Amino acid sequence: MSPESIDLLDVGGDVLARGGEPTLQCPLADAVTLAACCQVNAPISLLVAGPGLDGELPLDELRGVLGPLVHTFTVKDVESVSSVLEWHPSEATGMLAATARGVRGTCEMQDAGLPVPLTDEGPTVHEVDLDEALSRNELARVITATTTLDEVGALSREICGYSEIDYERNKAAWLKEQPPVKPDPEAVLSQLDQFQFEAEARNRGITHTTFRRITEALNLNGSLREDLRQLLINSRPEQYGAPLWRITSTPE
Repeated sequence: MSPESIDLLDVGGDVLARGGEPTLQCPLADAVTLAACCQVNAPISLLVAGPGLDGELPLDELRGVLGPLVHTFTVKDVESVSSVLEWHPSEATGMLAATARGVRGTCEMQDAGLPVPLTDEGPTVHEVDLDEALSRNELARVITATTTLDEVGALSREICGYSEIDYERNKAAWLKEQPPVKPDPEAVLSQLDQFQFEAEARNRGITHTTFRRITEALNLNGSLREDLRQLLINSRPEQYGAPLWRITSTPE
C-alpha cells in the first residue's frame, strides 16, 4: 500500500549537506532517507527543525536554504515526548526540546565535544524545497541507484571521505571489549568537578551538555549511560535541566 503523502522531518539540517563540509559528521542516514523518499510516488513535505542543533552544519550555512517558518515548538509541544526523552539519548532532539522550554546557552555534545548554540532559532521548524535539497545533497543523488548497504558505504567514502558505518562498527567493537564496570559514585562526581564539565567547560563558555557526552568523556561504556544519568540526577538535581545537564556557574 503506497502512502498518500510523506512528511520528512530532519532535526538539525544536515539533510541539506553537500557532502564535503568540514563539520559534517553523520550524513548517511539523512541521505538514504532523502533518496528513498524521492523515489516514492506521493507528495513529500521536507521540514527542518532546530536548524544547526545537530552540530553538523552551522545555522549561518543553512539560512539561505531554509524556506518559510511553519512552526515554533513550545513547552506544550514538548510535554507529550518528555517521557521518551528520559530514556532515549537523542542529543539533537534533546536540545530541540530544551530550546522549546526556553533553555539558552551553548551545549557540548557527542564524543568530540561539539559546541552547539541554543538560541531562539532552536525550536523553529522550516519548510525546505525538496528539489533544492536533492540538488545540494550529492550523496543522496547517487544513492538512488544503489541496492545494497555496502554500495552506500562505498559511495559515502568516495564523496564524503568516510563512512559513518565504518566508524560505528569500529566504535561498537571497541565498546564491546570494555568491561561494563558500574561507575563508583564518588569517583564520577570527583571527575566531574575536576574535568571538562565543570571547570574547563565553563572556561569554554559551555552552559549545558548531554549525558552521552559525559559518558564518553569519562570513558565509560555506553551501556552505563543510564546508571550515570541516575547517579548525577540523584546527586545534583539542581543541575538537571531535562533532558540536558546544566554546567554550574561556580564550582560546588
